Amino acid sequence: MAQIDTLPPLRDVIAAHGLNAKKSLGQNFLLDLNLTSRIARSAGDLEDCTVLEIGPGPGGLTRALLAAGARKVVAVEKDSRCLPALAEIAEHYPGRLEVIEGDALKLDPVALTGGGNVRIAANLPYNVGTQLLINWITTPEWPPFWSSLTLMFQKEVGERITAEPGSKAYGRLGVLAGWRCKGGILFDISPKAFTPPPKVTSAVVHLTPNLAPLPCDQRVLERVTAAAFGQRRKMLRASLKSLSPNAEELVRQAGLEPTARAEEIDIVGFVELANIFKDAQAV
Repeated sequence: MAQIDTLPPLRDVIAAHGLNAKKSLGQNFLLDLNLTSRIARSAGDLEDCTVLEIGPGPGGLTRALLAAGARKVVAVEKDSRCLPALAEIAEHYPGRLEVIEGDALKLDPVALTGGGNVRIAANLPYNVGTQLLINWITTPEWPPFWSSLTLMFQKEVGERITAEPGSKAYGRLGVLAGWRCKGGILFDISPKAFTPPPKVTSAVVHLTPNLAPLPCDQRVLERVTAAAFGQRRKMLRASLKSLSPNAEELVRQAGLEPTARAEEIDIVGFVELANIFKDAQAV
């Protein structure tokens, strides 16, 4: 295991502070500093950046981000048990780590980071990771406040984020991410790298904003994709009927076949659908 600083090994930190991972908080601590350093490097040049980290736990990735030269790390941690361990890291890197106790789903990330050059890097808690991603990629202001996302998910979620039309993993999440972002899965991480080991493989996903996404009301796109994939075995003329009794005609106006299913429609097609439904005041 790499020695990236003079702080104690993470296993010793966990033992000293009694930080047994809580399933209720979606915690699985990544202890291999070789891997946390690899994630930090994947986030890009951090020397002029504020990095927002969600769920730092005992601070493995936090230490790697700081060791990689991050100008400042803002770490949001819901579990108060982790705060003393994070305080030790803050003391080791004076003025470069700000720890905020709270629920990331309820906090304004722009207010936390103060704007500027912001990158988000995190081993996201499994139970809130997808919702946090959706929040970050559906913000009304675009380009967003962040310049990149380097995030760890369950591999299954990572595959859904980066899925192509026609694949089993393709769904609402893939459409939203593909519409506004570009990127993909960088590498997988074995369950053995975590304490406790999860039952699934994890994957690190890196996304950057598409600075000129196709024009579309993201709220309408969310509703159309939710309806279409909510009944993915049905044809569009049936699955979208919950949005408009004229769904079949609106699908035709979008240049699509009403008998097609959601998994067959690419991002351009969904954007056109959303625009047609909005113009018809169906959503």
